[in-house]
Amino acid sequence: MLVLTRRPGESIVVGEDIVITVIEIKGGQVRIGIDAPRSVEVYREEIYEQVRQENLSAIANVEKIREAVQDAPKDPG
Repeated sequence: MLVLTRRPGESIVVGEDIVITVIEIKGGQVRIGIDAPRSVEVYREEIYEQVRQENLSAIANVEKIREAVQDAPKDPG
């Protein structure tokens, strides 16, 4: 992990087209701004993890449905 020190108004550039700027430091919180192309998805970590878990659950459900369909008796007619 790269650790950098920045003050409000200072930025970090990631790659060629992502800029992360420290907006405000207040108490134990830091407000940051992220300027990135629309094609780059940016999530808070807890939201990203929630979406990831929901996607994994959906995949598991699809596999269960697929197995149930394969195990179902075939219609002879």
